[in-house]
Amino acid sequence: MKRNPTMADVAKMAGVGTMTVSRLLSGSVTVSEATAKRIHRAIAKLNYQPNEVARALRGLKTKTIGVILPYLYDPFYAYCAHAIETVAKEHGYSVILTTSREDPEIEDREASEMLRRHVEGMVIIPAPQKKSYLERPEFRNACIVLLDRPSPLARFDSVVVDNECGAMLAVDHLIEHGHERIVCAGLSKELFTLKSRYKGYRQSVARAKLKAEAYLDCSDPASIAPQLMKLLDRPNPPTAVFCANNLTMRYMLLALKEIGVAIPGDVAIAGFDDFELAEILNPTLTVVRQPCDEMGRVAAEMLFERMQSDEVPEAGEQRVLGVELVIRRSCGCKAEKNSNGRVVRSTQEFLDQMVTSGF
Repeated sequence: MKRNPTMADVAKMAGVGTMTVSRLLSGSVTVSEATAKRIHRAIAKLNYQPNEVARALRGLKTKTIGVILPYLYDPFYAYCAHAIETVAKEHGYSVILTTSREDPEIEDREASEMLRRHVEGMVIIPAPQKKSYLERPEFRNACIVLLDRPSPLARFDSVVVDNECGAMLAVDHLIEHGHERIVCAGLSKELFTLKSRYKGYRQSVARAKLKAEAYLDCSDPASIAPQLMKLLDRPNPPTAVFCANNLTMRYMLLALKEIGVAIPGDVAIAGFDDFELAEILNPTLTVVRQPCDEMGRVAAEMLFERMQSDEVPEAGEQRVLGVELVIRRSCGCKAEKNSNGRVVRSTQEFLDQMVTSGF
């Protein structure tokens, strides 16, 4: 099989050294006009294509950034990725996208591969891990922004939302409907976001002088219906459920349908994360809406700011974005004329109220 021409082939045909060809292509030095013409003629004749990664090693840019997400089937991650790509294109960059499946070892391998491919920066939604691979020397000068979950190391920038207050918005609303036994359902509490939302749930029920129910682990979708049946068979069963993310909401809706529970007649429900079907399902779903597009955009802009700076900060910046409660019907509220629901309170309004009331 015929091999691709190399820089050494170009140099041999042009009658110059390989370093001279390299310097001409990189623009690091000026060569004579006659030499440059011989080199360009050799490049054209051989149809030589410079290796972009090798050129990056000589100080040029690859014009790419990397993005590592847990999954692509979760709409939240997909929206974030789309926003990151949009900003990258505005800066003339391409995106290499991959997933970790919430496995720190896979994430480590993918991030290391990104470095070998000489991406100029990365946006990562990190998997739960006790000791981060980002502590290794090869990542010391890397431009990395952590999204959705805070940075495991102080020097990296991160973009998160106010998870605790968002959960409190939803649970407080259920309490306002008169619910006193509210279950918090979610995936693994090892995830920063779900741990924070469970904390917000506990704060809300404590402020209302109610008892927190045991956390309902929905990591295994097949286990949810049996768990619900056991809870609903109690003498004083729960009357409302707070779902800590959109996957949990989907699993919960299927389980409630399976066991024949009416929403909101038998059990009211509110969740964290909005998604397209939330305004189409019957009943429409009351949710805490995250600014997915803004999260991705802010993370990407922070990354490009770092890439354009020659400084490696000792302490990164964390930006916390607000969320908002969107009222629809699954909580027990009456139908809205607009199926998109109505935003009744943002986290900033909620915090202001907390200060005013003395909490």
